[in-house]
Amino acid sequence: MAPAASASLSSIKKSAVARDNRVADRSELFDERFLKTLEHLHMVSRKVFAGNIRAERRTRKVGSGIEFADHRTYSRGDDFRYIDWNLYGRLDKMLLRLFEEEEDLYIYILVDVSDSMAIGSPLPKLHYAMQVAAALTYVGLANLDRVAIIPFADRIIDRLPPSRGKNRIHRVFEFLRSCDLGGKTELAGCMKDFVAQNKRRGLAVVISDFYDPEGFEQGINTLRYNKFEPFVLQVYDKREAEPQLHGDLALVDCETGDTREVTVSKSLLEQYTKAHEAYCKELEAYCTKYALPFFRTHTSIPFDQLVLKIFRSGGFLR
Repeated sequence: MAPAASASLSSIKKSAVARDNRVADRSELFDERFLKTLEHLHMVSRKVFAGNIRAERRTRKVGSGIEFADHRTYSRGDDFRYIDWNLYGRLDKMLLRLFEEEEDLYIYILVDVSDSMAIGSPLPKLHYAMQVAAALTYVGLANLDRVAIIPFADRIIDRLPPSRGKNRIHRVFEFLRSCDLGGKTELAGCMKDFVAQNKRRGLAVVISDFYDPEGFEQGINTLRYNKFEPFVLQVYDKREAEPQLHGDLALVDCETGDTREVTVSKSLLEQYTKAHEAYCKELEAYCTKYALPFFRTHTSIPFDQLVLKIFRSGGFLR
């Protein structure tokens, strides 16, 4: 659970509570320049993972696939069609032929679209998260993985079903531009609904600020316990980490509407900064403990730099 001192992590000055027009207007979020950047990222990913993209996805299944892998002893109930009769004639042993089959990798991009994601500069966290989501989706689609996008807040907002092939990217842009926004962050409930709705296991990329009053553990644990592979990407804004506030203020939580009147002093800001950093470090330590890929970034870092860092870490593409 998030520490009590971090309860104001998503609180901002009342003048900043209203979602600004940049968040409402997503018409120019994915322009031609953005698309060219995605193609560049795809080319880089092919170089980084040349010869290794699909190496870990081969599984041996009786009678499926094309490429021969091995034999195993026949067991009662196995299909006679896959018995190697040539070996039976020579060795008098009933052996089954095994073949290697490439399994589709399912990638689920879960994007936090709650009210706290409306904050940020030079981009709102929401727009930054959507650009990162689109970039990861494009590379997954181009590598013929099946990619789905699921926006969430206090519930699963919508769903773009799994598809593959980079020609689907314009449908992704349209979906992200038009999906509903707003609500509180409730990771536990959303991840529970997600695993109930998606029986095909795969990589679950969660892009969020993780400002959930109930904490992050239960939500991510739900993914782990249900055999998904969590990939944690925390987005924050520098104003949240180191707010430049002073004097007597009324702070309003942008998700719950709760108001707290405070006198902001230097010592209070220092306590807040430490509490924010401690919460983020707690998330990082949790991911390290369970060997989960984790990336933390602020919105001032160009999204393509973050995506390249993810690719070079080897944690996204298989």
